[in-house]
Amino acid sequence: MKNTSKQQNKFGNWIKTSITARMLIVGFLTFVLLIPLFFIEDLIRERSHRQTEVINEINQQWGNEVLIYGPILKVPYKIYKEKTVTDKKTKKVYTETIEEIYNAYFFPENLNINSSLNPEEKKRGIYTTAVYNSKMQITGSFIKPDFSDIEINDKDILWNKAKIIIQSSNVKGVNEANLKLNQASYELTSKYNGQKNYNYNELILHTLETKNINKDQLLFIKPLVFNINFNIKGSEQIRFIPTGRQTEAQITSNWKSANFFGEFLPYNDDKINDDGFNAKWKILDLNRPFSQEHYNGIPDLKEFAFGVNFMIPVDEYQKSERSAKYGFLVIGFTFLIFFLIQTMSKIDIHPFQYLMIGIALTMFYTLLVSISEHSNFLKAYLIAGTSVIVLITLYSKSILKTLKFPLFIGLSLTALYTFIYVIIQLENYALLVGSIGLFLILSIVMFVSRKIDWNNG
Repeated sequence: MKNTSKQQNKFGNWIKTSITARMLIVGFLTFVLLIPLFFIEDLIRERSHRQTEVINEINQQWGNEVLIYGPILKVPYKIYKEKTVTDKKTKKVYTETIEEIYNAYFFPENLNINSSLNPEEKKRGIYTTAVYNSKMQITGSFIKPDFSDIEINDKDILWNKAKIIIQSSNVKGVNEANLKLNQASYELTSKYNGQKNYNYNELILHTLETKNINKDQLLFIKPLVFNINFNIKGSEQIRFIPTGRQTEAQITSNWKSANFFGEFLPYNDDKINDDGFNAKWKILDLNRPFSQEHYNGIPDLKEFAFGVNFMIPVDEYQKSERSAKYGFLVIGFTFLIFFLIQTMSKIDIHPFQYLMIGIALTMFYTLLVSISEHSNFLKAYLIAGTSVIVLITLYSKSILKTLKFPLFIGLSLTALYTFIYVIIQLENYALLVGSIGLFLILSIVMFVSRKIDWNNG
């Protein structure tokens, strides 16, 4: 019994005094605290997904993003194919000519888009998105289609069945759609495109088309001039595909934080001012890699669209998630500071006290994400960081019984949280700055730890 008691006392004394034992305990606690960090990251992703769902619901009720493709002149034509047929009774073989009808699609010679947008914010709970009402006038002209590439005779072109087509990603938000061809008015009707199931992120274009165009207007003695008044409600962004041989566009709005994007950007440098923006584009057929006529259906040209984005930049969840990824570094660095202080000053720190400090560090991220939902990220980061730093500094004063060590810990945590905030903001240089910062931290730790007697383990 005495030997057993001596062995227990020896083991207990080793736990209290051994540097190796402390390192093992601190390392174990660090990995244990990865469990709440994992759940916090999962919580941040869940809140981010909820935000996306709510914004999508608002946009679907109001009207999704707008992409305008057109107008396009659709002209049917005949082709003839020969088919060999065998008579079952006489066994004679003869050739039969079959007539098939295909559609050719022609883009306008010139296209002018003038759009005025009136954005506003829509809120549901704590989430906000941008929606808008747009008034646009689309003008331009078509010249006589050239079928020489596929060698179609003029008599086989069904001019009397030609139509004008406009495709839009958002027909739900259309308030007005008037089309005039050489001063003759035509109605645009929605044509079901047969697509039943698709994801929200998959942009589907719906077809609006006229009835058959009056044949007299298709003699093309002069260009076929069109004028379209198109008023539509949308959300987040609006885009156009430059179908004209020469496309000119102008978008005006009182929104001051617009983001221009797409294959083509505005050419005017003074596009944004105190009253909003006035953006202008000019795109020639030489600038785009597609032709003016198409015979195998309407091509998918969404990748060549240009436009403006009104989406309110809400990246608090993304920043919170990025900061949570550094949680292991914060906990490990803080425990390392306490470990070095404990080892060099011979002050006892109980594993439970390490655990309380680690839990306080994980609380930073729950504070950060909850406050950032009601404020901006910087304010949330300052409040959460200050609260945790003050709490750990005061708690460490009761543990370490001195003032200099708690002050050092408070300053170290302040520097660490500042360093992480800088990394989060520097997207392009995050890896470079992070690597340099970690190298400096490692250098300081190596310099300080050289005075520790590691043989006492």
